[in-house]
Amino acid sequence: MINKLVCAGLLTVAFTACASTSVSAVPTATTEEFRTVNWAVVKATEVQSLNADLEVGKPTVDVGLYYPSNLHKDAVAILPLDGLLEEFAKAKRVFAPTGVQLKLLWVKTGEVDPGFLAINSTSVRSEMPSGGYGNMYVQSGQSPSELSEGALAAFESIIEPAENNNRTVYLLALQNVYMTYFEKLDENGRNWAPKVVNTSGLSFPSYMYGDSIPDRIRGVITLTKHDAKNKLTIAHELGHKLMNVSHEYMSVSPQHEIRSEDGLMLYGAGTQIPAGLDGRWHQERLLLSPYIYRQDSSGEKTWNEDYRAGGFYYDPLYEDYAVEFE
Repeated sequence: MINKLVCAGLLTVAFTACASTSVSAVPTATTEEFRTVNWAVVKATEVQSLNADLEVGKPTVDVGLYYPSNLHKDAVAILPLDGLLEEFAKAKRVFAPTGVQLKLLWVKTGEVDPGFLAINSTSVRSEMPSGGYGNMYVQSGQSPSELSEGALAAFESIIEPAENNNRTVYLLALQNVYMTYFEKLDENGRNWAPKVVNTSGLSFPSYMYGDSIPDRIRGVITLTKHDAKNKLTIAHELGHKLMNVSHEYMSVSPQHEIRSEDGLMLYGAGTQIPAGLDGRWHQERLLLSPYIYRQDSSGEKTWNEDYRAGGFYYDPLYEDYAVEFE
């Protein structure tokens, strides 16, 4: 999750003509009636240009981008579609040195149920302070986060059923996505206070949620503010999703928020994705991601192995590529 202040003037998003349309399914995990979304493909020329450098046989991640047409004008001002395309281009450059390439499948726009434009990320029942026993990854494995009912309904409505849903990353532009965490008020851990953050990006990573998110929508990443300065929100959130790590880098163990000019997974201008034990196995974990495939000249895709035990940080998929720490 990145939380950076962005100053931007009101921008007008110009959509290209529709190349095709599609309809998302009504959510099945709730009894409420929600309107389906009539999605239209836009920015086809820009997408083609972004994908022009893709190579056969290289590790590849498929990414789709949903941009609601009924975002408030002030939300459009701080989350312009053209800005997100700039960020995607930057993300491609960030991941390129690792050998991983990003493919933008499409950009789609449509009118989303207004109630889905602002959500709480996590259910109240899964929110609790740190128990102090084991590191944050161990504790997440013991007490996984769960989506709020609103987030679940929104994602199931917005993300269309498709082949390889569970292997695809979906970027969702929304207005507000709130995350709650607890801040310790004393040394003994007796008193805690909830703190609510209005996120700029949130990756709903497996190291926090495990398999509590339905497979079809597990690739979701929400975006609410464009990083006009560093253009790194998308790259950073993809790092969470694909490397399955928190805010950490080299000797810096996972923390809720830490700022530095080094490392993609810290807040700042850093883009490094290090390898080896000293690099906390970031490159190695990235290359094992279940969201990665290799496509041969005939178009057949060979996917990486999926998670073996829910996708938490210490999932057996990663074998020795995990750091033990207090």
